[in-house]
Amino acid sequence: MAKPVVDIFIPCFIDQLFPETAWNMVKLLEALGCMVKYNTNQTCCGQPAFNAGFQKECRQVADKFLEDFSSEQSDYIVAPSASCVGMIRNAYADIFVTSSNFVKYRTMERKVFELTEFLTDILQVTHIPGAKLPAKVTYHDACSALRECGIKEGPRQLLGMVEGLTLAEMRETETCCGFGGTFAVKFDAISVAMAEQKVENALATGAEYIVSTDTSCLMHLEAYIKHNNKPIKVMHIADVLTQGW
Repeated sequence: MAKPVVDIFIPCFIDQLFPETAWNMVKLLEALGCMVKYNTNQTCCGQPAFNAGFQKECRQVADKFLEDFSSEQSDYIVAPSASCVGMIRNAYADIFVTSSNFVKYRTMERKVFELTEFLTDILQVTHIPGAKLPAKVTYHDACSALRECGIKEGPRQLLGMVEGLTLAEMRETETCCGFGGTFAVKFDAISVAMAEQKVENALATGAEYIVSTDTSCLMHLEAYIKHNNKPIKVMHIADVLTQGW
């Protein structure tokens, strides 16, 4: 059987601040039998501009994304961010609805997956060779993953494949962490209070790590944790699944 060819999309946060997460995703996909491709022309999905109301500018970025990821040579497009995948699946449908590229977009959109749903739904992974993390973790349901992409059980199934890992569910795991992109800037007091609630719920489980699909959420929570010297860390699920290699 031929290896599935996967184009990877690396979101801005990960590219600029957490490149090791991108490398770990590549290692994981290759270990599970995928042929990984990276288009160096790729930039942003346009979400920051879209959320801030800059529709024209977002359309330009979306057009470029469509151009960069419409190759017929790849079987799938995978990103370690449900936020970006949600943008492509949902907002792009509105952006391209009056465009002559709408059919081209729909063809591309059907190939786009967040990392964990690709592993569970497409590759149907039941074992991750060598994954080992002797620690208690708690999982945060990122808003985009849960509400835009319908991702809930998959990440938990994958965490259950990691040797030594204990998953402890926190209270209100589906509640927003308070990041929300520009929300954290415009409504900083509310945003910090939401981060506090999320971190306190995580601490109550006795977990050593907060794990999620989205670096944006984890970056927000990590800032609160470090500022307040809380005894817990954050980790992207791609980094968890490649621990022990």
